[in-house]
Amino acid sequence: MDDTISFPALPDGAFMKEVDWQYKWRREMQEIIPGLYLGPYAAATKSKLESLLASGITHIVCVRHQLEGNLIQPNFQDRFQYLVLDLSDDERQNIIQLFPKVNAFISSCLQQRGKVLVHGNGGTSRSAALVIAFVMQHFGLSYDDAFCLVQKQRFCICLNEGFVQQLKEYEPIYRAQLLQGTRQTEARLSLKRKFEDDQDTSMDCDPLS
Repeated sequence: MDDTISFPALPDGAFMKEVDWQYKWRREMQEIIPGLYLGPYAAATKSKLESLLASGITHIVCVRHQLEGNLIQPNFQDRFQYLVLDLSDDERQNIIQLFPKVNAFISSCLQQRGKVLVHGNGGTSRSAALVIAFVMQHFGLSYDDAFCLVQKQRFCICLNEGFVQQLKEYEPIYRAQLLQGTRQTEARLSLKRKFEDDQDTSMDCDPLS
């Protein structure tokens, strides 16, 4: 079997434009890849509904610590599909366990031709780590390459060292999972082809001959 995995092409230069980052943009959301936005809670407050709708947002990942529950809230549950995560910006926080859930949520949104915003409080560490994990798996990138891609669009990201280490550990994990899935798909297709070939052969046989 072929052990190669096919990944989508990276966004082209027309999308990944070189810009001179402005400090004020830290309070806004940026489109990291087509359909996937990263930003702070300031981009998802009650006063930002029109901006979210104008950008075509359909899904929101809201990242907050339990202690931030009264400050960071899913404000538009009647307008957008939410994934709310309790997560602290702590080096000891296990964030890697959330990557599959978040990746599935983002993938589902993009497959439906929706747009998703991932935000925490500042949009620099927790939410950035989740976006980087998705970019890694979606495009088949290393942590370093995915970090550079995300930082190019939102320059102010700054992950704690615990998250960085877990993202580096995630690369061989996601690759092994994707490879296993590819092998299982190939095995199912091989069995399907064999069954169809057997069926064709049996139909070609003349029972009276």
